[in-house]
Amino acid sequence: MLRAQLYFLSNQYYEDFPDDKLMKNKDTIEGIPHSRPCFFAFPDTRIPEIYWIVPISSKYKKYRRIEQEKIRKYGRCNTIRFGTVLGRDTAFLIQNMCPATEKYLIPYIDKNNQPIRIDGRVADDVERNARNVLAIAKRGAKVIFPDVFEIFQGLERQLQQG
Repeated sequence: MLRAQLYFLSNQYYEDFPDDKLMKNKDTIEGIPHSRPCFFAFPDTRIPEIYWIVPISSKYKKYRRIEQEKIRKYGRCNTIRFGTVLGRDTAFLIQNMCPATEKYLIPYIDKNNQPIRIDGRVADDVERNARNVLAIAKRGAKVIFPDVFEIFQGLERQLQQG
């Protein structure tokens, strides 16, 4: 897998790991289903065949407001980060991240058949904050919406079974 590459999740993932807190896979725009959301992926430190995927939202202003509310309430916000994707301001929703393996990831490819990637500085920021949020979640805080540890265990079982 390329560093800082973007992906979509396959429908099979949602069938294998039903969780109503996962961001939904399909948006219908003018009657046409589109793969959504797009995800930034980085490998788990313990099991690198499992990737942590962070959904990206184009609702930049909405998530800037939410970020400001969290900063007012908690003094900081590391569950939402911001960057540019394809020239657009976007929000990286660490609070909605989940684990996946390569079998569920569909590369986001441009019209020239090139993978869509994000700037390395944005990737570093999102990954660093996501790892911090994961550490907080492992201590029992409910900072990630889906049940990521149950999904992670299911992916571990799949990898062990081959």
